[in-house]
Amino acid sequence: MVVGASGTGKTTFINTLCESEVISHKVSDNPETAHIEEGIRIKPVNVELDEDGMRIGLTIVDTPGFGQNIDNEYAFQEIVGFLERQYDDILAEESRIKRNPRFRDNRVHALLYFIAPGHSLREMDIELMRRLSPRVNVIPVIGKSDSMTPDERALFKKRVMEDIEHYGIAVYNFPFDVEEDDEDTIADNSDLRKLMPFAIVGSEDEVNIQGQLVRARTYPWGAVEVMDPRHSDFSRLRSALLNTHLTDLKEITHDFLYENYRTEKLSRTVHSDYADAPIPGDELANQSVKLKEEQLRREEEKLREIELKVQREIQEKRQELQAKEESLRNLESRLAAQGEA
Repeated sequence: MVVGASGTGKTTFINTLCESEVISHKVSDNPETAHIEEGIRIKPVNVELDEDGMRIGLTIVDTPGFGQNIDNEYAFQEIVGFLERQYDDILAEESRIKRNPRFRDNRVHALLYFIAPGHSLREMDIELMRRLSPRVNVIPVIGKSDSMTPDERALFKKRVMEDIEHYGIAVYNFPFDVEEDDEDTIADNSDLRKLMPFAIVGSEDEVNIQGQLVRARTYPWGAVEVMDPRHSDFSRLRSALLNTHLTDLKEITHDFLYENYRTEKLSRTVHSDYADAPIPGDELANQSVKLKEEQLRREEEKLREIELKVQREIQEKRQELQAKEESLRNLESRLAAQGEA
């Protein structure tokens, strides 16, 4: 999902990411209605990409019209509501006795929040990212970063991350475990953390530079190449989204963000049942244990997995012991035969 004010480069980024015109730029042919804003709209688009020989089915959710009003509360509610509806669909499917084998998981695994180049985060940026972070992996992005000098870009990145830390916004920070992860993973994630927020440049045009067609933006003083890490963080961001961190984004969405929402939802359901009307004692008791039963069921599943793992390990150890005993018996037989000889 891409979210940000108009003019921050969301459409160009999507088309650059997919290397085709997935979303057309809004152009009004009627001057009498050009000033009218339609408000925010949620527009999912399905595309297929070829990443290192592997086909990736990608759903891109655009949010045109965001940030165009003085009061953007409705836009906030629409975006958060869309994210939660995808979780509700999963929750409903999990509650079915017979599940639909063709059910499609439409949860948003990464949300790119486009920040306009400036001096610091705006109040709208801070508020929306705070609301979104409990529901989705938020990745801050500076759109149209070629409008700044390298020094201005570095200073703006620093200020944005200071604001994110100051306001306690839980963005996706490319997590790693020093004790468990290998050195390459730790180094790669550390480098990605240093790049945040990603300063990107997009282009839908291919330019001939030194005999090679590349996506770039041309200026009188030269060209800004989209995939050149000296000019833009686009290549690192694209690789993280579609390759190196694709699985991690999905796992955090399912294991952490969705589970938290699921627990909140079930808790609200139980508490709302209490408040609706007086309930007989036995029915009240049944409702009061709904959440506990669900939690116990999950814990039992985890315990069963641990039990199976321990049983497999015991079986492997038993087989190893039997093999050693057999080897020892063979050795004793040979020693006995040698003694008799």
